[in-house]
Amino acid sequence: MHIAIAGNIGAGKTTLTTLLSKHFKWTPHFEDADDNPYLNDFYEDMQRWSFNLQVYFLNSRFGQVQKIRNSGKTVIQDRTIYEDAYIFAPNLHAMGLMTTRDYNNYFALFKLMESFISPPDLLIYLRASVPTLVKQIEKRGREYENTINIDYLKRLNERYEAFISSYEEDHKDAKLIIIDVDHNDFNEDQEDLGIIINKINAEINGLF
Repeated sequence: MHIAIAGNIGAGKTTLTTLLSKHFKWTPHFEDADDNPYLNDFYEDMQRWSFNLQVYFLNSRFGQVQKIRNSGKTVIQDRTIYEDAYIFAPNLHAMGLMTTRDYNNYFALFKLMESFISPPDLLIYLRASVPTLVKQIEKRGREYENTINIDYLKRLNERYEAFISSYEEDHKDAKLIIIDVDHNDFNEDQEDLGIIINKINAEINGLF
């Protein structure tokens, strides 16, 4: 089974992936931010490195999905391939940080890859307001994230909401759980984490 967690920068995807993998004994697949050869350059010069970064993410996550489906295990994935294609890449294009030529090339590559994969059996979306995202980004203190501005996070949040709405329409059989991170501190509060676990159990029991 393939479980995936979606959410904006700082929403708590990695934290929740870790907590749920330990609780359910699932195999975690994390976003390798520290090993990404483009991330630092991207945050210093988004226009120059946006296409390179997005192709790297696309390739990486396509490979992850293939491994997950072939593993025979229940795997929980930190961020999905859909977020790159429907949120981050079009946002960069809309901001003038990726050329139309590069964006069209990128999206055509994504559509080809998408034809070879299935959506997650369960998608967990972490919904968080911009103040919550800023607070959590500052808390983890990654140097390359210091230049992220509020307007950028706001634009991404708007795209996430549009993506989740269309995801429900486009994937009728796919299961979706939405967690309001502003009112659920799953990292610090065991009761809040328990609420998420109960929701997951309810959805998973309906998968079989």
